[in-house]
Amino acid sequence: MKNSGIAHCLTRQWFRRQLSLALLPLMPLAGVFRWITAVRRSLYRCGALPSYRLPVPVVVVGNLTVGGSGKTPLVLWLVEQLCEQGWRPGIISRGYGGKNEKSREVVPASNPAVVGDEPLLLFRRSNVPVFIGRDRVAAGQALLAAYPDCNVIVSDDGLQHYRLQRSVEIVVFDGRAAGNQFLLPAGPLREPLSRLTEVTAVVWNSAGDGQAKRMKEKINLPQYEMHLVGGDFVSLVDVRVRVKVGDLRGKRLYAIAGIGDPKRFFSQLTAMGLAFDAHPFPDHFAYSEESLAFARDGVLLMTEKDAVKCAALKLGEAWVLPVVAHIDPPPQGPTLLATILEKINGRPPA
Repeated sequence: MKNSGIAHCLTRQWFRRQLSLALLPLMPLAGVFRWITAVRRSLYRCGALPSYRLPVPVVVVGNLTVGGSGKTPLVLWLVEQLCEQGWRPGIISRGYGGKNEKSREVVPASNPAVVGDEPLLLFRRSNVPVFIGRDRVAAGQALLAAYPDCNVIVSDDGLQHYRLQRSVEIVVFDGRAAGNQFLLPAGPLREPLSRLTEVTAVVWNSAGDGQAKRMKEKINLPQYEMHLVGGDFVSLVDVRVRVKVGDLRGKRLYAIAGIGDPKRFFSQLTAMGLAFDAHPFPDHFAYSEESLAFARDGVLLMTEKDAVKCAALKLGEAWVLPVVAHIDPPPQGPTLLATILEKINGRPPA
């Protein structure tokens, strides 16, 4: 818990607009990290470090910053769109938080502590095969061996996993944008912002004004706005049981969120007209009944990602808010799906 608290504190510092004085001692390390990142990228480009192309197109949905930015809902949206177009997609993921060295398939009985919370959520929502593994090349090969009819792979994260060649790269930012715009450990960036010149498109998840707006004006590539839309709440213990937001008003509510930016979830609940006590947790937090004991006198609200890890706990009344990604049509130019299909089909969008 101590380490997660330090990480949470660092994250708050990183996503301020200006560099915090507390982070100044880390600037030399950020310079070293920039050099290592540039050398590693160059070694892959020149072939000194080998990369591999799978026999099907690969679409990487990733980010330049640490922590979650909304990749999982976008992956689910993309898989659904591809299926509607007649494609047969599969998903690969690192399985963050899981205990995996080798590739493995995510199945209904998978334990989130073993496979990771996001892969299990992707499996339950997507109805397509999901494989995880630190080596995404091996994960993709295992998926194709088990499901030879799969003809496109969507990689949840993996933007910096250069061993795996890709046809499309989609970078996701949320309202925090790139924070102070410095590289680790002085800032949240895994790679310099110049990396954006090489990607296919940028998707902004519920990003309004402020730094996100200023970044948008400087990016010269396709950009799309994404919004997460919630509907009825579903029971943590039985997804067949649902309640509407009006049924929760007037109750003693506690909201938890162990995602990249918990404020996104809390803002969504507020916009729905709910009053609650907000309890943010670090991304991928491993919940226990003790860590949620504060909610014993009321009703617990959570994200789907949290629900994956809380389903086995005895928590009393608890409700989950499923969300669906909506991609706004651009004012001009092709849609996000058309841009992606152009890359994997080799044809210009209509």
